[in-house]
Amino acid sequence: MTQKPPRRGTALRLHRQLERIWSPDPRFRGWLTTNNNNDVGRLFLAVATLFFVIGGLLAMLIRAQLATPGSAFMGPEAYNQVFTMHGTVMMFLFAIPFFEALAVLLLPGMLGTRDLAFPRLGVYGLWVYIFGGSAVIVAMLMGLSPDGGWFMYPPLSSAAFSPGIGADVWLLGITSIEVSAIATAVEIVVTVLRYRAAGMSLSRMPIFAWYILVVAVMILTAFPPMILGSLLLETERALGWPFFQVENGGDPLLWQHLFWLFGHPEVYIIFLPAAGMIATILPVMARTTLLGYGWVVAAAVSLAVLSFGLWVHHMFTTGIPHLGLAFFSAASTLVAVPTSIMIFSWIGTLWKGRVQMKLPMLWLLGFFATFVIGGLTGVMLAIVPFNWQVHDTHFVVAHLHYVLIGGYVFPMIAAVYYFQPLLTGRFHYFRLGAVAFWLVVPAFHITFLAVHVVGLLGQRRRTWTYDEGQGWELLNLIASTASFVMAIGFALVILDIGITTFSGLRGKRNPWGATTLEWAAPMPSPAYGFASIPIVRGRYPLTDDPDLPQRIARGEGYLADTSRNRREALIVTTTTGKPLQVAVMPGNSALPILLAVVTSTSFLAPLVQAYWLSALALVGVVIVALVWVWTTAPRQSEGLVDAGHGARLPVAAESPDPPGWWGSLFLLVADGVHFGSLMFGYAFLWTVAPNWPPPSYLVPTLLPVLLALGGAAALAAGPRLAARAVATGHRTALALVLSLFGALSLATAAASVMLARQDPAGHAYDAALWLLAGHVGFHAALAVIMLGYLALRRISGHGLRVGEARIVSLWADFTAATGLVALAAAWLPGTFA
Repeated sequence: MTQKPPRRGTALRLHRQLERIWSPDPRFRGWLTTNNNNDVGRLFLAVATLFFVIGGLLAMLIRAQLATPGSAFMGPEAYNQVFTMHGTVMMFLFAIPFFEALAVLLLPGMLGTRDLAFPRLGVYGLWVYIFGGSAVIVAMLMGLSPDGGWFMYPPLSSAAFSPGIGADVWLLGITSIEVSAIATAVEIVVTVLRYRAAGMSLSRMPIFAWYILVVAVMILTAFPPMILGSLLLETERALGWPFFQVENGGDPLLWQHLFWLFGHPEVYIIFLPAAGMIATILPVMARTTLLGYGWVVAAAVSLAVLSFGLWVHHMFTTGIPHLGLAFFSAASTLVAVPTSIMIFSWIGTLWKGRVQMKLPMLWLLGFFATFVIGGLTGVMLAIVPFNWQVHDTHFVVAHLHYVLIGGYVFPMIAAVYYFQPLLTGRFHYFRLGAVAFWLVVPAFHITFLAVHVVGLLGQRRRTWTYDEGQGWELLNLIASTASFVMAIGFALVILDIGITTFSGLRGKRNPWGATTLEWAAPMPSPAYGFASIPIVRGRYPLTDDPDLPQRIARGEGYLADTSRNRREALIVTTTTGKPLQVAVMPGNSALPILLAVVTSTSFLAPLVQAYWLSALALVGVVIVALVWVWTTAPRQSEGLVDAGHGARLPVAAESPDPPGWWGSLFLLVADGVHFGSLMFGYAFLWTVAPNWPPPSYLVPTLLPVLLALGGAAALAAGPRLAARAVATGHRTALALVLSLFGALSLATAAASVMLARQDPAGHAYDAALWLLAGHVGFHAALAVIMLGYLALRRISGHGLRVGEARIVSLWADFTAATGLVALAAAWLPGTFA
């Protein structure tokens, strides 16, 4: 059944009604309560750009110090802090948040939806990022920065060698930023899989959506090892638990493994969004379609998978067995295959098209010239004998910058210029962008080709000065001079974009002649994105149907009815894009920033020894989260609602698999990787660390074992029975009581481990047991909170839905399964010893 187009004159009324429903508060407090992706993305982008400027200024301080031998510009303490903060700011505060900001801004338009899946979660992630990043920068301005390098290797970063709170600021601040990244990743994954235009199957998705989906999954699987490593190191510094102290059963190499389990995939997490932008912009600039769409998607997935097998690439000189060296060397060279597929796809796209030398295309050409060199030096570093020769030299520094600046910054500048008309409705009219390009790209190559050479001549990185007569003087002077020219060029880029944003020329819709849905929206994109949800029938909807923007604006798609007076989006089936549910999106609220405040307080309060405040903030996290969930859950059932085009669909909250179930599923992926990393660390200490076995083993008694087995079974069964009772209209009290008994039994079994080994600071074995038991206890407490929420919903008369019970069941299953594994790992060695 085809929906009739609205009568003449109703289109403007539709736009006004949607603007009223979706717009934020126009006053200043609107920035604190808005959850619209346009507002969140712009603020995200501005803050990430500010951190890029700070990181660039720190880089200039480094190059000023290294310009001449024996320089007195900075002392070793100041240089080490500047060096550490440069890497920290660029890797953690700029690179990942910047592409997340662009994804938040652009993804709904590309997918043909009105907003991201969890708007409030996105706002929460933004503010946690702002608070955590600000804490790191404020500490730097106060002279409290860490000085152990942005990789924070122990024992240099331990309390003995890095006293004060500098390292603690890094560990706690960066951990909060990683929590922000995981929140945004969950939002992105669920959005790409479920919130799309009608008819947009997986094979019809824009190529950038594929790239950002792959990257979001990588964030969920790469960041947890780093979070665990930060937790271990901070616990050692604060409480003396000896995870990295050799004399007490620890091993500093455990940090390197956990760090590079995150660190090497992060390089591809940074590169792949840029590759997605290239694959999006390049065909438009060449006035053709992307060559080998399927091959490019397969290459992106392959590169993501391979990236997790390369972390030892950074540890070739740490005494890895030769068989391990051979394996990781081969894996490191293998990544050139999917990367080459992408490069040749882009070259083929240029070959078959007619290239327009617009400003975005200039920056993409700069990418090609730079990234290929960086890739070749990467293959060189994958060869073990060569790696041994240049390890810890400036050759590695040059390679890293070729990959990250050439492979990430240049494409992102192209993306900002390309999407600026869509985001601001304005076009640049000065030639500052072209001038900046011709300053940045040649200066970049002069800088880092000189750094390559000086590295081959033996200059070590991470050193604050060098002596005369080494043959490095002229090369360092050239590199430093060119780096300042490059900095001027980057400053002109930011100036050009700022001028254009506020005073550029107005222009027509879709000025580049693009074929993807984001260009079907008005310019700049309104708060609601689309007046109606589009219906697509191909991979290039604006080519297949040139009148689609007008028909969307007239309300001829789905959800053009505003009579329900609420924010609505369409949920589709994952594979085919068939309309499935209607999602009711939350309105403006101060809850996200309030939750970010208490979360950040719980992370940062230990810096001033305010542990009581941290505990109080954790209670605040629970309270605010419960209020958040309670106020967003619907009070009454609606049944099927009219979605347009004759479709009557259920409201998502009343379905068995609401968005919260999908979000929990992917959040548990990250949680599962975190638990797997914990088990990896435990096994590593058992098999590799010196001073093992421990002086004694934990020998379990029968009662805790029975509590663990019975509790896990009850916790797994109870929420399932509750969901079945809700679906059939029966009472849920017994099922909830059974679930509560299971959670408390499992927590009691975990507590028995801590009571049996009361000195976690004595040996790494005891500290690891406390961590295993803490994992079980934390998740059992989380299960109790969730079960209490279900009980309150039932008692208050608001109604309990199947989807809510299934979400709790998902968490309960995870708690039961990982709890049994953790307790078995704690008990079995003592049982068989």
